[in-house]
Amino acid sequence: MEQKLTLEPTPVGSVQPVATHEIRGGGGVRLHAREWGNRSGRAILFIHGWSQCDVCWTKQVSGALAEQFRIVTLDIRGHGLSEKPTDAEHYGDGRIWADDVAAVIDQADLERPLLVAWSYGGYIVTDYLRAYGDAAIAGIDLVAAAVIMTPTFDHIGAGLLENVSDMCAPDLLANIAATRRFLARCTSQPLHDDASITMLGWNMVVPPQIRGALFAREIDASDVLASLTVPVLVSHGRDDAIALPSMSEHVLKRCGTAAVSWYDDIGHMPFWEAPDRFDRELAELVNRVNP
Repeated sequence: MEQKLTLEPTPVGSVQPVATHEIRGGGGVRLHAREWGNRSGRAILFIHGWSQCDVCWTKQVSGALAEQFRIVTLDIRGHGLSEKPTDAEHYGDGRIWADDVAAVIDQADLERPLLVAWSYGGYIVTDYLRAYGDAAIAGIDLVAAAVIMTPTFDHIGAGLLENVSDMCAPDLLANIAATRRFLARCTSQPLHDDASITMLGWNMVVPPQIRGALFAREIDASDVLASLTVPVLVSHGRDDAIALPSMSEHVLKRCGTAAVSWYDDIGHMPFWEAPDRFDRELAELVNRVNP
């Protein structure tokens, strides 16, 4: 049996942001955002997924993408260095998430940014689009992005469903074990130990009750997808065990402006497992929609 290669470590912290922004989001919650790269370049706003933080974009902010574009990475509410109110009311209303994205665009002075939405970030971006429309953005890259959340968790894979209960529980040891299992399912190839440890650290910063609050919603963004006028790139690994490829197939059926890039032998993190290709395709999209 052929042995898979271990993903190389990434130099987390090897590049420094050019600016840090404190954003007041929906309901006044403090959001942490950082800016990277070419401040005179076209703007890209990166929005990460459930239980993650903006450090997940390390390969993008430290590579060729940052030489050309103005990159802003956001810690979504309850995550990373953003404020973490524990009451469920801070996470259940789609308008609050919409206001967060609008606040970053406004307060960081982003001119028609392209939005990159990974995983749960798909819910957040479609919350924004439902409330504000797409006039203020140039396009969207939906990266293994979730757009439907039903009580039966349609299009969600076993890599998440088998671990989400313990990841939302207060038992610390069970939480850590489940988070490690979840992260092991996020990539097709095994993570290098350094990357695995770092990812575990930023996941464990998110309190379990906040993780649970994000999963208490019911969401169907099909109508939002059908109304889009801006170009959409759908980037998805065929081996994704978290957001199943059927999630993106649903996007393609509903969104008339969407085109797909399937990644063979790649899991839930194409930007981490195949960063050169991911960055190249993202740059092509930005240059095409906002020449």
